[in-house]
Amino acid sequence: MNFMQLLKSLDDLLYEVMSWLVFYPVTMWRTLRHPLKMMNYSDAELGDRADEQYTDTLSPPLFLLLSLIISHSIELALVGESPIVRDTHGLAGLISDDTGLLMLRMLMFSVFPLIMAARLVRLLGVGLTRKTLRAPFYSQCYVVAPFMLLLGLGAILIGWHDRPALVLTGAAVMVVALLWYGTLQARWFAQHRRISLLRGFATASVAMVESLAIVALISWLFTSAGS
Repeated sequence: MNFMQLLKSLDDLLYEVMSWLVFYPVTMWRTLRHPLKMMNYSDAELGDRADEQYTDTLSPPLFLLLSLIISHSIELALVGESPIVRDTHGLAGLISDDTGLLMLRMLMFSVFPLIMAARLVRLLGVGLTRKTLRAPFYSQCYVVAPFMLLLGLGAILIGWHDRPALVLTGAAVMVVALLWYGTLQARWFAQHRRISLLRGFATASVAMVESLAIVALISWLFTSAGS
């Protein structure tokens, strides 16, 4: 790569990163306002050519990653370094810095879109392959991002044990997040399977329990209790 090509690459990278400042809030606003429409939008965008996908929003995985970075930054500013970074017992010893912690949290919260997507593919009977899993996984990444942000905020507030009002507020935020996410999943399954909202809720509940169980297991393994 010659010098001019390097400058061009840096130019493209700078533009891409700075454009996130515009398209991240746009994507978040659209996801919060019309979550199901954004999930359908994601499905439609994957049918376009690679260079024409998600031109007016962030791609779902990138949106989730940036949301995790924002949540982690808020935690660092308000609480400080996570105990798991300082812990050297068990698998927690593998997490020695914030980058490692971010990767772990990316893995944990990606469980939700993965389980939801896999369950839908199986129920539709189209065969579970990398191709059939991609579209529902991408669409799920859009809605898990605000869900994760709310859970993170709630966890931070609950961490202030000496302030009961903040603890109650944090618990309320987490309940709202779970209700919003659960209701949305019920509607999503009902829409794609053409079933009643009640049956969609039952399907979403099973997938939610599976997701929470896997996340709880990963969390336990990366604490001193898992040593």
